[in-house]
Amino acid sequence: MTVKFNAYIRLTRLDKPIGILLLLWPTLWGLWFAAGGLPPLAILSVFVAGVVLMRSAGCAINDYADRDFDGLVARTCQRPLATREIHPRAAVWLAVTLAVLALLILLPIATPLLLGMAVMAAFLAASYPFTKRFLAIPQAYLGLSFGFGIPMAYAAVQGSIPTEAWLLLLANLFWSVAYDTEYAMVDRADDLKIGIRTSAITFGRFDVAAVMGCYAITLALLAWVGAQEALGGLFWLGLGAAAGIAAYHYRLIRHRTPAACFKAFLHNTWFGAAVFIGLALDYAIG
Repeated sequence: MTVKFNAYIRLTRLDKPIGILLLLWPTLWGLWFAAGGLPPLAILSVFVAGVVLMRSAGCAINDYADRDFDGLVARTCQRPLATREIHPRAAVWLAVTLAVLALLILLPIATPLLLGMAVMAAFLAASYPFTKRFLAIPQAYLGLSFGFGIPMAYAAVQGSIPTEAWLLLLANLFWSVAYDTEYAMVDRADDLKIGIRTSAITFGRFDVAAVMGCYAITLALLAWVGAQEALGGLFWLGLGAAAGIAAYHYRLIRHRTPAACFKAFLHNTWFGAAVFIGLALDYAIG
């Protein structure tokens, strides 16, 4: 029983919370921007729980989609579907169950607009793993999926989705391309052998430049929204800290060493945290 339980923990990546954090930070950006500070606690609680549930569901469906490839990649060969510790059908049922739970906890705060956005978010999460078969930059699709909590936050707090919500979603899309390209740089040799398409392969020798360009666009879009909201010095300090973190990532990835690229990927939680902390403090003190 303990062995099987541990396999399900690994399937949903609850033992590796980096994915939850990378999904949580942009969701919190959206909630704080939408509410002009601390959102209602009921909404905040639902969204945090939803992040954990949907991230776990996304991991399960991702491993189902990649079950025939993961065993051929050094980094993923011990995933529970690749090792047959869990039956593929069980992974699908787990993903569906977690997605339904995420929808159920949303119902107390739901509006027709929010429910519609939730269905779209579930579709994006379920379909993303399969985009690696045909999209040249599937990381952009991941950015839509990971950032859809932003327009949902506006739908929950304001009952509408203004232009700034879509700009924040676009910022998250470019951030996702940046950090997931760093992630893809780790597996590039294996992905080329098995025919998986990733941004690291598509960008080729311009991969490092593309990553840094995506960071720059992310920061520019966040700065634009912050300026429109007339945010103060603490927000800009947080944005400056995020820029410094991005510069540090350049030092890590410029030689394309897999271990250093993976370190840069993991370190992106501090980029998201820096933006959020600056935003939250500015609203709280300003």
